[in-house]
Amino acid sequence: MARVLFINGGSEGHINPTIGVVQELISRGEEVVYLCIEAYRERIEKTGASVRALDDQKIIEAFISGGRNYLLERINGLLLTADIIIPSVLEQIAGEHFDYIIHDSMFGCGRMLAQILELPAINSSTSFAQTQASYDKMLEQPSMKIPAEIAKPIYDRYHSLTEMLKEKYNVEIQSPYEVLCNPAPLTIVYTTREFQPNGEGFDQTYKFVGPSLSSRPTQANFDFNAIKGKKTIYISLGTVFNQALDFYKLCFEAFGNTDYTIIMSVGNKTPISDLGEIPDNFIVQNYVPQTEVLKHISLFITHGGMNSTHEALYYGVPLVVIPQSADQPIVAGRIASLGAGIALQMQSLTANGLREAADQVLNQPSYKNAVDNLQESFQRSGGYRLAVDEIFGFLGR
Repeated sequence: MARVLFINGGSEGHINPTIGVVQELISRGEEVVYLCIEAYRERIEKTGASVRALDDQKIIEAFISGGRNYLLERINGLLLTADIIIPSVLEQIAGEHFDYIIHDSMFGCGRMLAQILELPAINSSTSFAQTQASYDKMLEQPSMKIPAEIAKPIYDRYHSLTEMLKEKYNVEIQSPYEVLCNPAPLTIVYTTREFQPNGEGFDQTYKFVGPSLSSRPTQANFDFNAIKGKKTIYISLGTVFNQALDFYKLCFEAFGNTDYTIIMSVGNKTPISDLGEIPDNFIVQNYVPQTEVLKHISLFITHGGMNSTHEALYYGVPLVVIPQSADQPIVAGRIASLGAGIALQMQSLTANGLREAADQVLNQPSYKNAVDNLQESFQRSGGYRLAVDEIFGFLGR
């Protein structure tokens, strides 16, 4: 039995795909110590792992202090979190032995901690993977350019932070790409090569295992008899950017009193009473059991988070994607380019535009055909079991 140090940040999208991996590691005899924020302690402990908590408020404050306007500012934010995360991790595991480390691709200073602890490292990529080449190509886009007059202090701060971390922790940081993507000798990517942009451009150190879907905690009951035999649309903006009262009211305007049955999940921070009069064909709840609902619907209107998108495609559901932030615009573009749905912009969204997009996806067979092809590739991928096979194969080498 080996001891595994698993390091992750916060957010459903980065935690959920790892649940099955941790359960599978433990079922095969590994002992897992998992560092994450307190909010996910109970969920992780149910896998059998031992949980050590990171201070999410201090991490968020440090990250935001790096700046929000440009990618390099966000990378500076990640560097600022290192001086919180690294001492906390080292203190909490002092005197313990570990055989290898699995770290998130974007949070938790995984690459630096692997250097400090001198452990074999595995990168857990819950979003689309990036190589140095694809990262460099992304920076060539006009939207990524930093105006010359403000670039110097941002770059100066980056260099001073990397020098400070090198002096303090004896870690080598060769590029901003390393900070953002935490490359390792093995990267587990929780999607398929077919769905990954430029999937053929990744070498064998990247293992595309497909969606890592495992059972989720259910916080609400849902009456599936209410949608039986009906053409049903499910609407959700995920767990983070879901305080969108105007959007929910726009959905009432778009689909109220139509032949569609609408399930709408508005999150725990939006009181349903604030929505006003709800059309008779709407079922509105703060939370619904998403993976179960997806088995019964015809269309998913979503923010385009990787978790939600993977789950929809796994169950053969076409999408209308309205991205909010992070990697969601890239996911939306990928869905549109593969013909599995339509991408819309929240800023220019109208009730008529949303209704027309939904009608188009539901009535043109090409969308469902594209989804069926992706569903097949998703369902024959190995998910978390293949992920653990690849981890053991890597360690054996």
